[in-house]
Amino acid sequence: MALSIERIQALLDDSPFIAFLGIRCTAVSESPATTTLELPMAPALERGRGSNQFHGGAIASLIDTAGDFAVIAGSGAGVPTIDLRVDYLRPAFGPRLTATASARRIGRTIGVADVDVFDDDQRLVAVGRGCFAIVSSSEGKNS
Repeated sequence: MALSIERIQALLDDSPFIAFLGIRCTAVSESPATTTLELPMAPALERGRGSNQFHGGAIASLIDTAGDFAVIAGSGAGVPTIDLRVDYLRPAFGPRLTATASARRIGRTIGVADVDVFDDDQRLVAVGRGCFAIVSSSEGKNS
């Protein structure tokens, strides 16, 4: 399944939670399987009111979503999350965060993706790794 930025964005917008976050797709590649997503700052995503610091939950959601779509780009299948690890490296401030995800391994039933999250000053603010179940289209839909 060939994925375009527009197709991924339509899938992102179809999820009420991801649409609430405002995540936007800016790049996708099938070989190597990568995606780049952006998360804009919004008051509901702040760690503390008026802090302009992203809440860790919003960052984890960005990592999960970026990793998910990197594995989808490489496998063409739905990929619900099995496991997610997030390491927060520094406070994340600014108008947006950018997550770059790379599928490290895509097997028959499991896919693994690594994700780097940067602020607008290109500082690495978090890293993550997701493990995803590769589900054929007859078994179910993407999470």
